[in-house]
Amino acid sequence: MIEQLRELWETQWRPVSRGAAYAWAAGFALFLLYAAARRGQYLFIDNVNLVVHESGHLLFGWFGNLMLTAWAGTIMQLLVPLLLAGWFFFQRQPPGYALCLFLFFENWLGIATYIADARAMALPLVTVGDPGEVDAADIHDWHLILGNLGWLDYDMRIAATVRLIGWLGMIAVTAWLVYRAHAKTQAAAD
Repeated sequence: MIEQLRELWETQWRPVSRGAAYAWAAGFALFLLYAAARRGQYLFIDNVNLVVHESGHLLFGWFGNLMLTAWAGTIMQLLVPLLLAGWFFFQRQPPGYALCLFLFFENWLGIATYIADARAMALPLVTVGDPGEVDAADIHDWHLILGNLGWLDYDMRIAATVRLIGWLGMIAVTAWLVYRAHAKTQAAAD
């Protein structure tokens, strides 16, 4: 198993032209500018993220554990793009890998907004099923999670850290894709 992983790691990525890499990087950069201009407000991609988030609640809700169900939305929101990135990694396809990893880190921005609202609970919430079944405070995932951990007073600090991870991750993915295009060109020149 370890030998297979080592072989995979050493397997060359499929080539990506500079033009394609720059086009993807430009798209990522435009999205970064769009997200920065929105300053933590709802982004158009969050409509997709919301569906994945809510599917996590539905999927893990079958276990009947309220805390697991609260965590499940965020877990699913991060797991889906990460698993897709893993598939592209194993296929050694840089653009697909970069896109999925970029979306993984983009999800951190929305999660940070949700965490920052844990005490205020001012965001309009979407839920599946009958919202009357659970106390209103329990519907807000991060109010429940941070309250249970005793970290509710730190919601803004935690959110700032999560947001920073998202931004740094998206920037790093963009830089990696441009690097891949240059590494391919450099290897061909050698």
